[in-house]
Amino acid sequence: MASAAAPDAGWEGGWWRAARRVESPNHGPRPANTDISLALIHSISLPPGEYGGDGVERLFTNRLDWDAHPYYQRIRGLQVSSHFFVRRDGELMQFVSCDERAWHAGPSCWRGRDNCNDYSIGIELEGLEGETFEPGQYAALARLLRALAMRYPLRHVAGHEHVAPGRKIDPGPGFDWAALHSSLQWPREMFAALG
Repeated sequence: MASAAAPDAGWEGGWWRAARRVESPNHGPRPANTDISLALIHSISLPPGEYGGDGVERLFTNRLDWDAHPYYQRIRGLQVSSHFFVRRDGELMQFVSCDERAWHAGPSCWRGRDNCNDYSIGIELEGLEGETFEPGQYAALARLLRALAMRYPLRHVAGHEHVAPGRKIDPGPGFDWAALHSSLQWPREMFAALG
């Protein structure tokens, strides 16, 4: 893994050129001298269980019509973001520079270290907790994680469920951690669900 942010032809600052760039206003600076050491996997779909729409993009850019679906009343006014969003077909979008702090983890702790947003990169997979994910998503996720590891000192890959147990359950039991490990061939101890 990289020991510090390193230049890479695939990057423009903290933006990965392989992802479609859609800037979110929901971000802030990371604390000074923070090692970006955790890739944090989530799942999301808006409305829940419906795929292919623009609800997630609208949520992360504060353009969601709160009256467009009954579920949206439950999240009205929510201001969140993630660095990346991987659609069911593997399309990759980026909302926040990886050099900035996205708002994805909420109250969280990883290995005794609070505030995971400070030192993690948030990756949302289009999906529902407990359901399975598509081969194209795993391929895109593995490609993204390899690129991130070349630029940032990643040491762990965890799910939202691992950093906020009891509060969050995503990506859930439908996520195939063993397949991701097999694809990347990184040490097992890097993966929260395997180590």
